[in-house]
Amino acid sequence: MVGLVMGVAVNLTKDDFDDKVKTGWVLVDFWAEWCGPCKMAAPIIEELATQYQGRVLVAKVDVDAHPDLASRFNTMSIPTVILFKDGAEVARQVGYAGRQGYVNLLVKTG
Repeated sequence: MVGLVMGVAVNLTKDDFDDKVKTGWVLVDFWAEWCGPCKMAAPIIEELATQYQGRVLVAKVDVDAHPDLASRFNTMSIPTVILFKDGAEVARQVGYAGRQGYVNLLVKTG
């Protein structure tokens, strides 16, 4: 079972995505190994997982491993970071946004 451990972003799959996203605030980074901007965003996403631990579940979806999830959320460009509240999309950032861009999404969580 995948879970939040020491603030590290959780890797989601099609098998556990709905269960993990259905309750509370969840920030999901849709990414791929070959994506340069995704690599730039990765340490920021991990940092935010630690900073917001206990308030927001920070997660990642590898679009190459789970193209069905990328398609389901109309992820046409990566990185795409989506903020969910109780399973519903609240906000979205397409493209590398830097730390402040991702923090701006999290401001919506209060």
